[in-house]
Amino acid sequence: MAVPVFCSEIKYLFCFYFLVAIEWEIEKGLIDAQESNLGALIFLREFEDSDRQIGQGTNCELLEKEDSEAKQLLSNLKTKLVNHYPKHLKVHALAHGNDSGNPQHKNNNKYLKQLCEQFVAVTKHHVLENLPYQRQISKEPGQLLQELGHHAALCLKNCRFFCGRQNLLDNIFHRIRQNNDKTHTALILYGPPGCGKTALMCKLSKHMQAVLGQETVIVTRLLGTSQSSSAIQSLLRDICLQVCFAFDLPPPPTQTKQACSDLVLFLSNLLLTISRCGTHTLVLFLDSVERLLPCDGAHRFHWLPTGCPPKVHIIISISTSEPGILKALQHAVPEAEAHFEVGPLSSEEGEEMLEMLLASDKRRLSPAQWAYIWQSLPGGGQPLLFKLAFCEARNWASYTSSSELAIASTAQEAMHRLCDRLEKSHGTVLVAHVLGYIASSRNGLSDMELKDVLSLDDEVLAEIHHCHLPSSKAILRFPPLHWARLRRDMGECVAERKADGFTLLGFAHRQFVEMVQNRYLSKQDQIKRHFLLADFFRGTWSWGMKKPLTLPHLSRTLNADRKVAPQPLWFSDTVPNLRKLSELPFHLLNAGRIEELKRDVLGNMNWIGCKAITSGIQSVVDDFAMCTERINCPELRLVRDTLLLVKPAVGSIHGPEGLSIIYTEVLARLLFFVPSYPEVIGKLCQQCLSWFSARPHPVLIPLCGFLQPPGGPLHTTLTGFLKGVTVMALSSDYRLLVAGSQDGSMLVWNMEVIEMLHALPGHSAEVRCVKVFAKGTCAVSAAMDHSLRIWNLISGRVKFVIQDTLIEEQPSHHLHVDERHMIVYASSDTKVNAWHLETAELIFQISAEVSGAWICFAVHSPWLVIMTVSEGGVLSLWNSNTGELRSKRQLLGLQEETPTSSVLLQKQGKMIVGFSRGSLSMISSDGNSLLEKLPGRVCFVVASEDESILAAGFEEYVRVYLADAKGFHRFLAADLEHEGAVHTAAISAGNSIIVTGSQAACIQVWSLSEQGLLTDTLDGMGAPVTHLALYDCTLVSASRGATYLRVWNLVCKQQQKTLARVTDTGCTALSHGGDYVYLTQPEDRQKVIIWDATEGAVCDTLDTSAQVRCLEIAEQTQLLFTGLVSGTVLVFPLNSRQDVACIPPPESQKPVNHMAINKHEKQLAIAYNDLVLVLDITPADPCPVIHRPTHTFYTQIPGALVSRVAVLADYRVLYGMTSGDLFLYDCPQSRVFPLEGHRSQISCLESSHGEHWALSGAEDSLRCLWDLESCQQEHEMCYYKPASLLKGIRCACFSKDDKYLYTGSLDQTITVWDVASGVLLAVQCVHTTATRIVPTADGFVATTKLGYIIRERFHCPTTTSPQYNSLQNITSMCTVKSRKKDGKNSSKHQHNQGNSSESLTLTNKFSQICSVV
Repeated sequence: MAVPVFCSEIKYLFCFYFLVAIEWEIEKGLIDAQESNLGALIFLREFEDSDRQIGQGTNCELLEKEDSEAKQLLSNLKTKLVNHYPKHLKVHALAHGNDSGNPQHKNNNKYLKQLCEQFVAVTKHHVLENLPYQRQISKEPGQLLQELGHHAALCLKNCRFFCGRQNLLDNIFHRIRQNNDKTHTALILYGPPGCGKTALMCKLSKHMQAVLGQETVIVTRLLGTSQSSSAIQSLLRDICLQVCFAFDLPPPPTQTKQACSDLVLFLSNLLLTISRCGTHTLVLFLDSVERLLPCDGAHRFHWLPTGCPPKVHIIISISTSEPGILKALQHAVPEAEAHFEVGPLSSEEGEEMLEMLLASDKRRLSPAQWAYIWQSLPGGGQPLLFKLAFCEARNWASYTSSSELAIASTAQEAMHRLCDRLEKSHGTVLVAHVLGYIASSRNGLSDMELKDVLSLDDEVLAEIHHCHLPSSKAILRFPPLHWARLRRDMGECVAERKADGFTLLGFAHRQFVEMVQNRYLSKQDQIKRHFLLADFFRGTWSWGMKKPLTLPHLSRTLNADRKVAPQPLWFSDTVPNLRKLSELPFHLLNAGRIEELKRDVLGNMNWIGCKAITSGIQSVVDDFAMCTERINCPELRLVRDTLLLVKPAVGSIHGPEGLSIIYTEVLARLLFFVPSYPEVIGKLCQQCLSWFSARPHPVLIPLCGFLQPPGGPLHTTLTGFLKGVTVMALSSDYRLLVAGSQDGSMLVWNMEVIEMLHALPGHSAEVRCVKVFAKGTCAVSAAMDHSLRIWNLISGRVKFVIQDTLIEEQPSHHLHVDERHMIVYASSDTKVNAWHLETAELIFQISAEVSGAWICFAVHSPWLVIMTVSEGGVLSLWNSNTGELRSKRQLLGLQEETPTSSVLLQKQGKMIVGFSRGSLSMISSDGNSLLEKLPGRVCFVVASEDESILAAGFEEYVRVYLADAKGFHRFLAADLEHEGAVHTAAISAGNSIIVTGSQAACIQVWSLSEQGLLTDTLDGMGAPVTHLALYDCTLVSASRGATYLRVWNLVCKQQQKTLARVTDTGCTALSHGGDYVYLTQPEDRQKVIIWDATEGAVCDTLDTSAQVRCLEIAEQTQLLFTGLVSGTVLVFPLNSRQDVACIPPPESQKPVNHMAINKHEKQLAIAYNDLVLVLDITPADPCPVIHRPTHTFYTQIPGALVSRVAVLADYRVLYGMTSGDLFLYDCPQSRVFPLEGHRSQISCLESSHGEHWALSGAEDSLRCLWDLESCQQEHEMCYYKPASLLKGIRCACFSKDDKYLYTGSLDQTITVWDVASGVLLAVQCVHTTATRIVPTADGFVATTKLGYIIRERFHCPTTTSPQYNSLQNITSMCTVKSRKKDGKNSSKHQHNQGNSSESLTLTNKFSQICSVV
């Protein structure tokens, strides 16, 4: 009986000490806790008959003694818990019996079910109860807090065994103290892998407050150890957020956090702000920058500030194993004194480190073992080598003989020894596969994922069960104990990192990754690992799917459930499967499963939408880029390019509610390619249509492509600014683009690769001018902060800062650089300063007279002349070297004019100046000659590169001149006409084209070789175009009203030439459901083009006798009405070639302003300036007959003209004026009903099909819905984008059943309204302006400025969720005010940011007097 007694004693001792340990933990964690809100749940199980004998065979005295003592300990612990937390206690009573230990017993099953249900319920209650508490105590984003905690924990861990390097620490701290009060560069720590750079960085961060003060803010990132610290965009975002929170500064705006370029500029300005405050010091530690992913130019270090301002320090570490990245960093920080090398540890430091490691493991070595170690490592080495030596030495016993000792002399050898030891203990197959899976993963694998993957690995399971069958034939899992033992023995060669919301396992050192790949991952093995990982993340063997396993040693095949975790795309409506989104594309690609990759990932809109709203659209683009590098598939490249075009529109969307924008953008850009690419693109479009049809809320569904497809003119969008762009300049070799904004920010882009090169911080106010010189390597900028800054564009550093002390004077707004004499000239309205380019020394200053402020300024370097032209046409000539006045004279014929713009012709030594009253003069030192008197104020003058072409802009026109021996003469017979005021122009290097930008947000491309033919219209800028830069076939456009720049390709791919696109002048009409479009061309407005939209080609041309002002279609009678500038209306029968009917103009010969046909096509209204004609359209054979006007009336409002007109079947006419007045005129009764007017010109009038309703729209974005029976306003609907400078209604139509109202606005949106309630149902951004819109059976067809035809179906469910908000993903405002039927009260509906406004009350305006003819 000795054996049973011995076993019982061991059991007793184990039970005793186990209970004491648990009791100690509970006392420390619960009983001694002082928190009022306890974060714990306490469950007790009590046996009702606890005194019953435990069971047969346990009746010896020792077991009875053991039981009584254990009961006493448990009773004491329960008493303490009941006394301290009686309300947190959940007690379960269980009857004791002989089968109490049987888990299949009925009572046990009931008890376990109740326990689980109660646990789930109490846990949910506890979580929900604490959510408000957590929001109250923590304003910081939870994700950022987790990131900070992760890096803080790693810092503490890496500091544990740091030793030595005191001289290096002292040198670095000394350098930091020296730099603290001046502008300096970042500090670089470099060394080979395993040299201890990370430990050194952590040590520096730990002691930095002792060096710079306790108020110092430390920001530490161990790059590559988490997902957020692996990509430069998320890294900069988190750093900006942390710094803003630490210094109590506003966080970056939402749009800024979406783009890397925006964050780079924000960080630069943020560091300047902190430095200027001067209260606290900021230190940024960025460890192992080589671990950053290469996307967004991370390895070119354009994101790194070129200079750290005072009290701001950046310390970076980098491995020498990546020479290319190291070289790029050395180029970014060339100062040798800023670089510190991290060398190996000495033998003494290595001994100290080994002693610390052994002490932490409570191990000691014998003298002989120490001697062996120093024999193997006589000269010290890298810390990694000592860590690996410790991993070997910790396994030695005190009696291990010297012959059995082994220490590797290199890190690679030590790693191979570690693998040998693991294989010996755990088996070669298991070790090879586990390490292979970790090395093959994209971001690492979690513990649970590894156990699931190993449960699917037949080779691993076959090795484990090579001599015995599994315990269960139905369920087959990898034994968790095997993984626990292997995980323990792998030690610190495996490190944890955060990614996708999980803690994942990856290799701690790059050398280990390389060793595993070389040792375990042949090409065939790599494919196997990726194949199984793809199966796991795809969920192939989840949800009870059985996978067969063949056991060759036992000659058995098992078909068992592996019980692996399911892998749905969404765990719930709002919780995506981030792990699947991250890993599956990578493994399908590397496993060679291309068809599955196309079907389930790249060609799956559910996947694309899910990943776009959870990880950002850039992550989807990165997946496509990764795949297109390995797969030669034009469809995938088209989808990738489409997503790049979609990126600006969906960059700020985070949540399922934003999916409709993604689906709309993708569908409207890819529908062009469905006939050519049905495999991927066709299926994607079909998935989009199916998704839209199932939407539970109103939505517009594209039925054809109408947004710019990939390969079109728009190449990309450059972002980074927070305010509008004020200046822009290209370098002489066109490689670099420099731009400045209203807030003083400046950015430099490399236009060869379209990548932001530098952020140039420094200016604190609007940048007024910038000039590039020194062959594009330098630039000088002037800003409203009265400073000039000279920049090195290659390094991104400022060379000089010249501050003007006369703040009361106007800042400089003209710059000129004379590289030959090394002088930069800066002029304002009152002075000209000349500074030396190399020393920034002031050479001279010229001050103007008080009454003669200069408007135009030019420097002609060869003749050493400065020319200034002041108000009243006074020309002054100065010596450009000394600033002495040479002469001053009055220019002929310009005494009453003010200069408005100028351009210097350097080769001719002349200046072309435009004036306020239209004069365009050529000015030289000898005087001036008038080129031409333009009809309006000259707003800009530009010259071609060779100075042979000159273009002057005035009002809505651009006039082009050609140089000759006498000067310049008119080059084009007609001026280039625009829809709005023209702001800027650019001429190509070969003088073949001229590009113009206007107030209408349009860019127009004109061919100079074809006498001013309009070849293309680029719409989509979204703001008035104020700046253009043209080089080769690339155009860059910018606006003071937009924070972005657009890059256009003026030579599109040949593939895109077949797309149905026609230049739209705004004078359009539609018939046959949009299949035919009738329009005029800018170059010849006397012709009407009939465009077959289905074929994408012109099918006919109609000639007219004068320019066409407006078009209308009577589709039932097949008549086209054309209103001419001469006042004549020509009527073309469309179904025959009979003679054209003519409606003669009134005697005044005024142009036709607008025309309208009623819905029954029986009446036609023609509006002139102050006259309206109403004519009958009588059916006849072979074509309808139009008689003399049935009704004619004049409008008599001084200074106001008729802008829009609509006619009803009972001869009532609704007409709007340029003043905003709106009237309803009853022709038979000769009565006029004034309606509540708008605040600006009426731009749209439309009646419903039943003629019960009418809509009026104006240039103030106001839409008014009128009840035509009562002549009262039913709804006042206002929708607009606060950030948009383009406002106003362009077109509208009612649905066929008059239930909905579709409107197109100048802000490039189409809105859908409910007629009965006035509620805004849907908003869609179309990135261009809809010019004409007509209803179809289930939606509408519209023409656009971009030239595409919009066809859409409106899907509106009968019921909509109350939580639905049509503005939830659009930054806009909407207010709706509706009148009740009794007309006494009014109610309002407010959406999103819409401001409430006062109740609407009608005011009686004066009755208009109409003269009836």
